[in-house]
Amino acid sequence: MKQMKKLMDVLSGWQMTIVGGVFLVLSFVLSQYNVNLPFDPAWITVVISGLPLLYLAVWRIIHNPGVSKISSALLITIAMIAAIAIGDLFAAGEVAFIMALGAILEDMTTNRAKKGLKKLIGLAPTQGRRIAEGREETIPAEEIRQGDVLRILPGEAVPVDGVIISGETSVDQSIMTGESLPVDKSVGDEVFGGTINRFGVIDIRATKVGEDGSLQRLIRMVREAEDKKAPMARIADKWASWLVPVAVLIAVVAGIVTRDITRAVTVLVVFCPCALVLATPTAIMAAIGQATKHGVIIKSGEALEKMGKVDTIAFDKTGTLTYGKLEVCDVIPLIPDVDEGALLALAASAEAKSEHPLGKAIVAYARRDGLVLSESDAFRMSAGRGVYAEVSGQKLLCGNEVFLQEGGVAIDRDTGLRLEALRRQGKAAVLVAQSGRCIGVIALSDVLRPDAARMVQRLSGMNTGAVLLTGDNRRTAEYFAAQVGITEVRAELLPEQKVEHIRALQAENRTVCMIGDGVNDAPALKAASVGVAMGSMGSDIAVEAADIALMSDDISRIPYLKRLSNATVRTIQISIALSMCINFAAVVLSVLGILNPTTGALVHNAGSCFVVLIAALLYDRKFHR
Repeated sequence: MKQMKKLMDVLSGWQMTIVGGVFLVLSFVLSQYNVNLPFDPAWITVVISGLPLLYLAVWRIIHNPGVSKISSALLITIAMIAAIAIGDLFAAGEVAFIMALGAILEDMTTNRAKKGLKKLIGLAPTQGRRIAEGREETIPAEEIRQGDVLRILPGEAVPVDGVIISGETSVDQSIMTGESLPVDKSVGDEVFGGTINRFGVIDIRATKVGEDGSLQRLIRMVREAEDKKAPMARIADKWASWLVPVAVLIAVVAGIVTRDITRAVTVLVVFCPCALVLATPTAIMAAIGQATKHGVIIKSGEALEKMGKVDTIAFDKTGTLTYGKLEVCDVIPLIPDVDEGALLALAASAEAKSEHPLGKAIVAYARRDGLVLSESDAFRMSAGRGVYAEVSGQKLLCGNEVFLQEGGVAIDRDTGLRLEALRRQGKAAVLVAQSGRCIGVIALSDVLRPDAARMVQRLSGMNTGAVLLTGDNRRTAEYFAAQVGITEVRAELLPEQKVEHIRALQAENRTVCMIGDGVNDAPALKAASVGVAMGSMGSDIAVEAADIALMSDDISRIPYLKRLSNATVRTIQISIALSMCINFAAVVLSVLGILNPTTGALVHNAGSCFVVLIAALLYDRKFHR
């Protein structure tokens, strides 16, 4: 049985379908010039394109329940066998070839390999360093047990969820929360499997291992969402439950009344839903081509249809509403004899050897401003807290409040109020101390996309609500939400919590589109009615999990997508109506004996050509963004 399935897969592939098309054209050309060969080339087309149809029709009769046993494949098979029975091989090959072509086009728009899931699985750490009886040993991740003590060095991935029992560090947990900044961690703090230890050496006690781990739950959610998203059912198969009986009944009645088997066969040939089969995939292919010209990748016709029904769009923050890159936004001297340039130069000189993202951003900003940095001596870094350096004989501390206070630097009330105001604006602050006193503050922030506020405003004008779902802290989330005009904010969310909020919105009978860019957004992208990924900077996993990818990260193209999807649905409806009218006229002409199987096949083919032409017009339409 498996060998038979493999053979049918080969025959229904695009390479063999092309071969069948070539022989079908050859059969038609030879018949026009009355050239006779030992066998009709259309036999090759019948074998290549007809056998998979016969196999599919029989398989559905055996395995499908109820009326789903009756499919478009069954009607085509009946027409094909009838045409062969009266010796019209061209008609038999033509209906089989058109159906095979339609199936390939539809598969191209609906089937996608699960590359994203494979890449997500690839992020799972494969080993860990276990500390047992004073010895350190490297073991496979699957051998780690709850309660084991594990050591994670700088740059290594955390193998399982756990709690820090020794050491302090900063952890890049963007894979789980999407936060642009590493999160400072110390004894008692929780760490997630798959996140990256950036600086210090830490020991953790494993709390969740195997399938219970955060990363494994993330993988499981993506897999479950992928399995639940069934491919779009073919329209022809939806209608086949009544199409097949009607076609057979008309053919039988025509044959009995006219006593002409040719007329009965012709009715079956022209009744075949080839144009109907082509209506959806060709329109979708044209729309996908239209979108591609504008840097938008659409993976399925289902996504196009649902995008037009979306009434709520849930945004991730980092990398979606913002660029996901930290930049210096405020340089605040706290003493009169230090200006902004001098403060920035001192801080950048002290941070020049730092590997922390905040330090790197300060150095990059200073160099972009053309400041000359001095060489630092005695550089020391306290993971997740700050740096100490001696620059031109001056002792400098750059870091957070705790770091400066431990270094003997007092933080006065005014400075504390400034820091609080910066935090309310979603900004990270680096305090700069010189020779034992705090001389200034450098604030850094993610950068809001300039078109984000206008985008939300346009969505509101289209009766489409906006929600912010982010792993960032609440203050940062609320600040950026206020900047773009979003009032509904959900912050500090793990991946599964984003999914829960998506499902809660859907439970309110809302059609939800999720827009995100990170690995942590993948389950939410899958759970939403439509998932849109920021493609150019988004993770490969997010792009693979999404239904649509914006390759230029231009979120202002969402209204364009809605208009395109509406036009595509209308085009499909027009194509279906046209194909049904052509079929009806052809059936009447067949019953009257005006068409025979060969001419009926050509008329029937003309309907398919009209459908393709209408789809081509969709490709060239101008959609103003």
